[in-house]
Amino acid sequence: MSEVLVAFATRNGSTQAVAEVVAATMTAAGKTVELRPAREVRGPLGQWDLVVLGAPIYSGRWHGDAHRFLKRHRKELGRVPVAVFGMGPRSGTEEGWNSSRRQLDRALAKRGWFAPAAVALFGGVDPPKRRHERRDLRDWDAIRSWAAALPSEGPAPASHVDEASPS
Repeated sequence: MSEVLVAFATRNGSTQAVAEVVAATMTAAGKTVELRPAREVRGPLGQWDLVVLGAPIYSGRWHGDAHRFLKRHRKELGRVPVAVFGMGPRSGTEEGWNSSRRQLDRALAKRGWFAPAAVALFGGVDPPKRRHERRDLRDWDAIRSWAAALPSEGPAPASHVDEASPS
């Protein structure tokens, strides 16, 4: 049985909700999954067959807890596959998706040593305090499909998978 860590960074809870669906999907597939905020993951990662790291993009930057997670676990992350997801646009325009993808790619490129096994960008959600109707671009079917297709174990491949972008 595979053991998976799903770590997430969040400000308003939207990324946590996506991480919970990723964890539930993987659990339903027979994997043992631990779900934790990225800032709370302190111990070694050697027990995990896969690490999933998710974080939102705010004002062009990937959440700081995700960056700190990568920095804190740099030595270990070269030995375990890592799948990454970002929470991106709140507008469903092509430019919104493209901009968010560039921002996520730029955040990951800051770590030249890091080669995720899979990378996905999911739609974002307006903050809860928004006065008008809240936009929610999360595609729960795409999120579940991405989670179900993640590798279970083995060496971290060097290629990127881009899923859950707009059609």
